[in-house]
Amino acid sequence: MSQTPRPLLGVVGLIVALAAGGLLLMRVPHRAAAPPAGRISVPDAWPKAQRADIAGNLEDGAVFTPLYFLDARTALGTAPSPDNRTVRLLLRSPDGKLRLLRSQPTGTDPEFNNVTMSGDTLIWTESIAERPVEVWTANLRGGPARRLTADTGNPVFYGTQYDLVVAGGRVYWTATARDGSRSTEVRSVSLAGGAVTIRSEPGIWGLTAWPWIVDGPATGEATRLRSLADNREIRLPRVGTELLTCSPTWCRELVTSADGLVRIDLLRPDGTARRQVAGSGAGEAVGDVALLDRFEILSETEPNSDVTGTEGLVIYDLRSGRTVEVSAAVAVAFARGGVLWWSTADEQAPTWHTLDLRTA
Repeated sequence: MSQTPRPLLGVVGLIVALAAGGLLLMRVPHRAAAPPAGRISVPDAWPKAQRADIAGNLEDGAVFTPLYFLDARTALGTAPSPDNRTVRLLLRSPDGKLRLLRSQPTGTDPEFNNVTMSGDTLIWTESIAERPVEVWTANLRGGPARRLTADTGNPVFYGTQYDLVVAGGRVYWTATARDGSRSTEVRSVSLAGGAVTIRSEPGIWGLTAWPWIVDGPATGEATRLRSLADNREIRLPRVGTELLTCSPTWCRELVTSADGLVRIDLLRPDGTARRQVAGSGAGEAVGDVALLDRFEILSETEPNSDVTGTEGLVIYDLRSGRTVEVSAAVAVAFARGGVLWWSTADEQAPTWHTLDLRTA
């Protein structure tokens, strides 16, 4: 699985579809604080937060698709070459200058995904048709991009900021077992390159904040967190068939009934500090729970969402307990490394809007 643009529509629809199929049959009441009354705008909530509006077309006319923002104005992303023969991986500076890191022929169906950073080092995955996924890196200070490894196994990426995790000078990812068993390989390679190490964990796991892994990464049915450092486990609170997605600090619970979503709660992995953050018209706008252990990014359906293909984008701030309105009409939204970005225009002439939550 690779990272793809995340349309905001469809999250609640998926829950309703599951309910119709008989999977979500019961809701056990919880004691959760009611969401706060009233809304606040981004400038009022975080007047010093860095924001930007960035044209989605480069000077050569190509559409630039961001994959990762280093800050509110500096982005790593892809764009076709002017002759459309190659797909380029570009580092785009605030002044519009471009640094070409990689390119692949368009006919090979290239994908550049799963970007992360460690200090001045960018890391990403790269693939073309009929070739294994590779892990690549480049230094922000200059020099050519380097391939770290092509020994990635059968990698599984869930569209979260933890699909690649850097710790102790190594980059980690997960892969399905080579022997076909129901287990997960946690693979890693040094940022200097070299041999890949493999650790096998029984069950289906995904990476989260280091050194933790979480089970049920693709289904919202998390039951355990496990530390790769000392094998310590946290049993997560589960009631009925409600959907739970967790990091080591916060869990998002989709409280459901036979009719679909009832509300969205956040709670600690030990079940404490539960609070309601949204009602039945909301959904998760990004897969990761409580960015920076503070910001829950949510979508909200509007009366004409089915026609426009857009939804509202809001942020619940765990520190203040307020819901912050970001935009009333968003088509896609992403978040990586503490930066949120979204688009409100058409695919051929998009405008990307950014909010660096690290500065909020």
